[in-house]
Amino acid sequence: MAAISFSVNGRPYNVDTDPDCPLLYVLNDELGISGPKFGCGLAQCGACTVLLDGQPIRSCTTVVSEAAGLGVTTIEGLGTPENPHPLQQAFIQEQAAQCGYCLSGIMLYGKTFVDSNPNATQEEILDALSGLICRCHAHNRMVRALQSYAKAVKA
Repeated sequence: MAAISFSVNGRPYNVDTDPDCPLLYVLNDELGISGPKFGCGLAQCGACTVLLDGQPIRSCTTVVSEAAGLGVTTIEGLGTPENPHPLQQAFIQEQAAQCGYCLSGIMLYGKTFVDSNPNATQEEILDALSGLICRCHAHNRMVRALQSYAKAVKA
C-alpha cells in the first residue's frame, strides 16, 4: 500500500492503495466516481477513458501511481447539470447518448481531438474515434455533436 495524491475534477484526493491498482478501480470503488466504466479491461473499448493532465488515457490499464501529483478529469468534470460544458450541450442537443456506456471515451477523446482540430471533417472525427467501441451504434449523432462542438470552438 502507498499514499498517492492526485486531483480528480479539480478536487484533491489522497488514497492509500496498491500503487499498481488500475486507476479505474480507484476512481469507481474508492472515490465513487462512476463516469468511467469497465468495458474490456484491455484498453480496447475506451469506456474507461479519463483525461490525465489533459490527455485521454484508458484508466483500466493505467496504474494509479501514474496519476500521482497529476490532475484527472472524468466526464463528470466537464460541466454540471446546471452549466454543461459546450460539448455536453452539443450531445444533449443532438440526442447523441443512448446507453451512455461509451460516453467517457467518445466525449473525452472527441473533445481532445476537436480542441486541437476545430476544422476537422466528419471523416477525420470518425478516424479519431476509430479505437472506441459504441455498443448501441449512436455514432452518427455523436459525430454530429462533435461537429457542432467544433463550430463552438471556432467561434
